[in-house]
Amino acid sequence: MTYRIGIDVGGTHTDAVLLDKDYQVLAQTKCSTTEDVSSGIYAAMREVIALSGVPREQITYAMLGTTHCTNAIVERKHLNEIAVIRIGAPATLAIKPLVGVPDDLRGHLGKRVYIVAGGHEFDGREIVKLDEARLYAIAGEIKGKVDSVAVTSVFSPVSKEHELRAAEIFRDVLGDDVPISLSYEIGSVGLLERENATILNAAIVNVAKSTALGFLSALKAEQVEARVFFGQNDGTLMSIEYAMKYPILTIGCGPTNSIRGASYLSGLENALVVDVGGTTTDIGVLVNSFPRESSLAVEIGGARTNFRMPDLISIGLGGGTIVRVQADGQFSVGPDSVGYRLPQKGLAFGGDTLTTTDVVIALGKANLGDAQKVAHLDRTLLEQVYSRMVEMVEEAIDKMKTSSEPVPVILVGGGSILLPDTLKGASQIIRPENSGVANAIGAAIAQISGQIDRVFSLDEKGRAETLEQAKSIAVEEAIAAGADPATVEIVEFEDIPLAYLGNATRIRVKAAGTLAGVLQTSDSN
Repeated sequence: MTYRIGIDVGGTHTDAVLLDKDYQVLAQTKCSTTEDVSSGIYAAMREVIALSGVPREQITYAMLGTTHCTNAIVERKHLNEIAVIRIGAPATLAIKPLVGVPDDLRGHLGKRVYIVAGGHEFDGREIVKLDEARLYAIAGEIKGKVDSVAVTSVFSPVSKEHELRAAEIFRDVLGDDVPISLSYEIGSVGLLERENATILNAAIVNVAKSTALGFLSALKAEQVEARVFFGQNDGTLMSIEYAMKYPILTIGCGPTNSIRGASYLSGLENALVVDVGGTTTDIGVLVNSFPRESSLAVEIGGARTNFRMPDLISIGLGGGTIVRVQADGQFSVGPDSVGYRLPQKGLAFGGDTLTTTDVVIALGKANLGDAQKVAHLDRTLLEQVYSRMVEMVEEAIDKMKTSSEPVPVILVGGGSILLPDTLKGASQIIRPENSGVANAIGAAIAQISGQIDRVFSLDEKGRAETLEQAKSIAVEEAIAAGADPATVEIVEFEDIPLAYLGNATRIRVKAAGTLAGVLQTSDSN
């Protein structure tokens, strides 16, 4: 018998589950998310193993959805010393790297910025020859002074040639121990946003590495010899090696895990998922069992990027959201929250702060805490507050829908007790069993994926052969990330002709498969 642990770190709670080989939940737990994140993860892991009673030697997989990398960027802590290399002179000299990035973040990341001659046109033609001598000089200058390097070349999603050559030069001088982030592997067309994503990726390599090694150490301390995988923000997993190369792909994986978990628990492939936590409610869209991807540029820590992210709306409504009532009867809901301190701060638990959880307890909609401690509250006012809470979610649902037709809505998360069994815009409300830990379940049951998003010229190989080539690259990426080759299949495909670039097309392909060495079970998605 083999077992797997799934852990997901939220803003308020760190959830953990232990599943058997058929993905049945044997044990689950919620621990408070700690300031350093790691100790909360270790506490949740120890607790779920103890609750399950499963022999430790039979736990063979451990999946982690973590906020470490997000926190490092947002808080400007533990970032790598990096070198930023743009291959784009003279074409891009007018706009320097890190334009639009907040000053404090630029102060961390912009100490060593270089623009080198090279790059390609939109159709793949070379703008100017790559200045290899300058790259060798830069490599010598930064040797021993940086932890990682970010390389971005003009139109590298069309031609990656100059980025690959730059990487060879840096490895030749710096050795294989200095990670090199290449923009064609991370972002899509759009130089500045792709460059920012690549720079952020290079800046958090050490954070990912220390997180991975810390998690391995914690497992070892519990006598668990498991293969470790990280959740990434498209609802699939990646190996430790892959995560340390592309740590930016862990950003946004928490809500994504909830969406995947909701799909698995409900059996639905297409629906809206409303994930109510302690601090926020995240609304996402399930399309063929995976989260719908955002088509917009995304800001991470104030820096505008264009790498893939789930399409989400987050609102300041959770189980710990503070409700303030004025003397004249006016009130406000959030956006701030008492978070994991709800059992100490909430009125129904003996605290001094009115929260949304107190509202549903006082109205008899949830059986928690001590209802007598909130019995004195004005019921008419509470009904108005509750109506506003429901309205906030209904408005967010309406924004995420692509038509006026009602759609199924899956409610997950520990705070889902806040919401009723009917919502405007919902054809039905589904509250699956174990929905409170859907995020950890989503991490545990996830598949391995590979994805590409590039511009291809159709002149060389023709349309049919180019499409097949793109699919093959995505499949190879999935296998490299740890998927069983026999199970990999194409789960998303998008082909957008780009008439303004001549005979070119933008192709986005995602391939996914089960973990190598894991049998596909009949009830997995």
